[in-house]
Amino acid sequence: MIWHLIAAVFAGLAAAGIGLILRTLSGKRLPKWIVPVCGGLGMLGYQIQVEYSWFEHKQAQLPDTATVISTESSTAVWRPWTFAVPMTTKFSMVDSENIRFTEQEGSRLAEFILYQFERHHTDILLTQPYLLNCNSREIVPLAEETREPALDEMRTLRETSPLLTTVCSSQQENS
Repeated sequence: MIWHLIAAVFAGLAAAGIGLILRTLSGKRLPKWIVPVCGGLGMLGYQIQVEYSWFEHKQAQLPDTATVISTESSTAVWRPWTFAVPMTTKFSMVDSENIRFTEQEGSRLAEFILYQFERHHTDILLTQPYLLNCNSREIVPLAEETREPALDEMRTLRETSPLLTTVCSSQQENS
């Protein structure tokens, strides 16, 4: 976080320097306020670039076996440009290397961890283990410590669910 602050300050100084050069080249016909305005625009431009590149940056850090299941974009009043181009602030992924398959009563079961990344002032990572029945499309969260299924939270995925497709078609079969 401190590095983003330092980079924003330097982006502002660089942009203010460009404003100063433009004012000098114009024979001082440009108003004096052009220098701080350029500095502010430089800092704002840096911050916008960092916010919009967050998702691609996080994706590049994931292992090759990771598959992004879903993304969520958001808008904010204090970021009016997000109404024109919404910003990705949350995504979910599954690592196919960590999927364990078992057979039980003729059903193919997959145990996996769903990772959820959220962009805030600091990044948040939430993990939740799940058990998925590939035949009936039923998914149930598992308790973190005991791995007991929370049957009251069971739901059925639709046939076109990216989560179902990714997990059940995985070639990594670990018993």
